[in-house]
Amino acid sequence: MRHTSMRFLAAFLGGLVASSLAWAQAKPNPAWPKALTLGTASVGGTYFVYGQVWASLVNEKLGTSISTQQTQGPNQNIILTDARQIDFGMTTMGIALMAWNGSGDWTKGKKFQNIRAMFPMYDTPFHFIALEKSGIKSVKDLAGRKSGIGPRAGTCGTYYPMMFKILGVDTTIRNGQGSDMAAGLQDGLIDAFPFCAGVPIAAYSELETTNKVRFFTYSDEEIRKLKAALPELSDSVIPKGTYRQLNEDHKTVGVYNFAIAHKDVPEDLVYGVMKAVLENNAQMVKGHASAKETVTENWNRNTFLPFHPGTVRYFKEKGITVPKNLLPQ
Repeated sequence: MRHTSMRFLAAFLGGLVASSLAWAQAKPNPAWPKALTLGTASVGGTYFVYGQVWASLVNEKLGTSISTQQTQGPNQNIILTDARQIDFGMTTMGIALMAWNGSGDWTKGKKFQNIRAMFPMYDTPFHFIALEKSGIKSVKDLAGRKSGIGPRAGTCGTYYPMMFKILGVDTTIRNGQGSDMAAGLQDGLIDAFPFCAGVPIAAYSELETTNKVRFFTYSDEEIRKLKAALPELSDSVIPKGTYRQLNEDHKTVGVYNFAIAHKDVPEDLVYGVMKAVLENNAQMVKGHASAKETVTENWNRNTFLPFHPGTVRYFKEKGITVPKNLLPQ
């Protein structure tokens, strides 16, 4: 499986080299920073791939030099973006709400309010995979077993411990990169790999190519309890066929993702990013299927985080009136 990942990265980086020929033809605004950084997440998750896709696209269209930085995910992306240690990041809106209000344990009471929303990305559903031979068929079956939930400072690492507590499921938590969780499941070091990312998750797809796996999901009653305790969660569905061994729709809960920028990133640069990403959706989808949801119409999936001035400018051109509470502060 690790060899498969390396082949994928080699092919992807080869594509970046080819597209660099186009970058040289675009002329960036000389007032923009010469080097820019986008925080992604761990190998094996969607952010790692999706971030490479949109950074490459923007570089091609604007002539910028955005490099990607592997992080632990949304929590760390917010911390780094807020401090302007990186210029751009990606986050789920539940994590962003905790950051804005300083309410999540990981914030230690600090409010991260230097971040601004850019474009809508996709829904992140929470879902589960185990090897068929484990006998695990439901979330309650995780009691007394080991669950690998991804990086501690990511959406999964933040939400799954809360979810298990709400549902009264006493499972042993393991943290690490998505690719490590997948390897651990295959090697019997963990019993299940609950994760959350735009679908299809590369690590899940790789697992089912060489193993008999079982996908399982929350029951209706578990979904009701989770939504009552965590109102930022919304209904989500993982369609059958998303994975070769998933033969029925799975109802679950999810949180939406948005790209973010530091508030001081130049307005015309963010406007250019918006235009490049939202007006070249076919290229985005070619890079990762989850980008089919990266469309202007999903702008309203953000209900609290102020948009960047460059984002507001782009939406205004599209006839969208941004509510006052979402205007830059």
